[in-house]
Amino acid sequence: MSSEMPPENIASAKITDVEENTESSIDLKAMKESTLKKMEGIEAMSKRQRKKLMKQKQWEELRDLRKKKRKEKRLKRKLERRSELESSNDGSIWKRLHRDVVPSTLRLIIDCSFDSLMELKDVKKLHKQIQRCYAENRKALHPVQFYLTSHGGQLKHNMDETDKGWINWKDIYIKPEHYSELMKKEDLVYLTSDSPDILNELDESKAYIIGGLVDHNHHKGITYKRAQELGISHAQLPLGIFVKMNSRKVLAVNHVFEIILAYLEKRVWEEAFFTVLPPRKGARPLNEITDASIHKLKESEEVQDEVSNRD
Repeated sequence: MSSEMPPENIASAKITDVEENTESSIDLKAMKESTLKKMEGIEAMSKRQRKKLMKQKQWEELRDLRKKKRKEKRLKRKLERRSELESSNDGSIWKRLHRDVVPSTLRLIIDCSFDSLMELKDVKKLHKQIQRCYAENRKALHPVQFYLTSHGGQLKHNMDETDKGWINWKDIYIKPEHYSELMKKEDLVYLTSDSPDILNELDESKAYIIGGLVDHNHHKGITYKRAQELGISHAQLPLGIFVKMNSRKVLAVNHVFEIILAYLEKRVWEEAFFTVLPPRKGARPLNEITDASIHKLKESEEVQDEVSNRD
């Protein structure tokens, strides 16, 4: 019995070998051509482009290292702040801040349904005011149940573009729905400086609404009209009872928000107002003005008496 391969099998094996050699030579040729093209591309680059490419490569290689350094830096700052608080005159301030935090049941709503009435620059200002409200509520001794309602339009677009972290905000309810869809009508109180009703006390079972509008007085009285249209309660802060201001009584969204937080802590309106109101508003206590007026009146009467005695 012969061990030699039949002629037809030998021919088939030779053809296969030839095909494999041809394929490998084609692959090798393609690889050479690709490498040559890349080399030509690099050589064709200007010096500036090559430099830019190298920088980009280095930047990508060092990405993890930068991330690690940022994390270490944040941890260092956190430890430094804690150390400062613990070594301050009031050594227990850090513990006190954590121990005394008692969340309020009061709901505080920023009504964002005025989006279409504002220009983009005013929407951006409102966004900053909302950021301030969020930050103040997070560190308050009695944080409120914070709501953003009718969230959408220009405001949401601006937040998506400039503050992507808002989707991770904690202890806040950000809703596209109108507040009237989320709360009972009898619980709602719109805070508006045009209301004839004065808010003497805060009822923590209520939901207080702040108009999310930066209007520079272009839409005077709109929040009061909105409350009347919806048939909900309304009131103004007792600002005129305690404070004399150089400017008009309309406050920024974050000022109203912060005054509510301050009142929940101090339970005295006057203290709450003067803790929050900025100096540029020229706010002065009304009783101080009254005392000064009485003093001036007395001086005037004394002068008149002196003139009468001379006569």
